[in-house]
Amino acid sequence: MIIEERLSANGKKIYYRFIWGRGSSDKMSAGIFTYAKPKSQIEKNHNKESLTILELKRSQLVLDRQSIGTGYIPAHRYKQNFLEFFEEFTKKNVRKGKRHLQCSFNHFKTFIGKKQLAPIEVTEELCQRYRNYLLGKFNGDTPMNYFSEFKRMIRAATKQGYFRINPVDEIKAKAGKKRKLKQHLEVEEYLKLLRTPCLNEEVREGYIVCCYTALRWVDIKLLDWSDIGADTIKTQLIQAKTGEPVVLTMHPVAKAILDKRKARFQGEKPTGKVFKLPAADGANKILTAWVNIAGIDKYITWSSARLSFSILLQDERVDSATVALLLGHTSTRYVEITYKRHRPKDQEAVIAKLPSPEKMEPPPEVIFK
Repeated sequence: MIIEERLSANGKKIYYRFIWGRGSSDKMSAGIFTYAKPKSQIEKNHNKESLTILELKRSQLVLDRQSIGTGYIPAHRYKQNFLEFFEEFTKKNVRKGKRHLQCSFNHFKTFIGKKQLAPIEVTEELCQRYRNYLLGKFNGDTPMNYFSEFKRMIRAATKQGYFRINPVDEIKAKAGKKRKLKQHLEVEEYLKLLRTPCLNEEVREGYIVCCYTALRWVDIKLLDWSDIGADTIKTQLIQAKTGEPVVLTMHPVAKAILDKRKARFQGEKPTGKVFKLPAADGANKILTAWVNIAGIDKYITWSSARLSFSILLQDERVDSATVALLLGHTSTRYVEITYKRHRPKDQEAVIAKLPSPEKMEPPPEVIFK
């Protein structure tokens, strides 16, 4: 590998590039320059240090080329700060609509509490403590989902030579304590909200659209007019099989709201975000006030819209596979575990279905005489 010098047009600087063949792909700019005629000690020092870096870069490129096909990874390819590897892995493996990996990285940084983490510090004991940290901080499937992504990252690091033995291999991802069951809206409560005004019309209409489409908070917050078709909504969720976004058919109520908002553009093509919503915390506070005004004595949050959507469809005997598809899931697992009715709407009506003496022959007074 040779280093080629090229004088700048004004003759003041010398630029360098590496050449290891005759093809156009066998040349690479070094990104380094020196002064052709240094006039000060600062410029002389610059030239000296630049030439040292130039030789170091050439040495690293030679090692990279010599290691091709050997399975050996040169030391300069490793990140001395393991947090940098985790961050780089997160950026390369991000999936639209999937936040578990990014959240796992964010919480790992908080858990570590420092900016530098050497790979040798990532031990089985540290990984065990991180899992316990997640279990103590979150409920439900969240700690399991975050730790599973952490394990995926560690597996990749092990394959790249950061660890001789996978430090997290024998630590299982576990679900946290089951949180209090979320409350949902019934049919009559849907109608109450439709009839009740709200202090913030953006929140009111955005929430109603979620109730009729099962969009998550992040979906409705980011919903753009480019995602809206004649009768469909393109979501942020990506289908694993096709790699395409999940497209939902709009209910007439949701379509009416969007048509009304579209009319504000007076015939011009609507652009930008569909709803101008506040932060999640503020939106939920407005939602709580609206629910109270409607006379609904329940703790309803934004995620209740998605749960209500699923439960009411299942009440109408819609099969789990169809409900899962409408929720953007690839399997019925979450429909059967999370997005289902956990308690009957009317316990008295359900119990009344049990055998009753009044329905029996002979009459009850004869049976119990």
